[in-house]
Amino acid sequence: MMMRNGIELLVRRVAAIPQHSVSFSFQVLPQFCTSSESPSSKLFIGGVSWSVDEQSLKDAFSSFGEVAEVRIAYDKGSGRSRGFGFVDFAEKDNALSAKDAMDGKGLLGRPLRISFALERVRGGPVVVPRFGKSKRDR
Repeated sequence: MMMRNGIELLVRRVAAIPQHSVSFSFQVLPQFCTSSESPSSKLFIGGVSWSVDEQSLKDAFSSFGEVAEVRIAYDKGSGRSRGFGFVDFAEKDNALSAKDAMDGKGLLGRPLRISFALERVRGGPVVVPRFGKSKRDR
């Protein structure tokens, strides 16, 4: 709920900026930040200990409902965990319950930072908001 309110506030602030002061690429932001969507069923899990594997992460979150998929990001060179992963639940309500219950809790000695995962948009423009005058306007 907190993230949704933050996105709504950001979209309102962007919409209030005069159009002549915003570059074209920045104007596409509101179509990617739709606030009407409910949270996804996929959670981003940060602060994962290097000794945690997919099975232990699944075991930690399966008490909140059916876990559809668990992925931990690994470094290509060393093969060691990068310290974050994703847990995808079958139901959105289960993901919300898990986020509320596990955010800040310790797993193998490290506190977890949990948020709803953002869906990756392939082929869409990458929009980086820049406020202030651009170099060409100085």
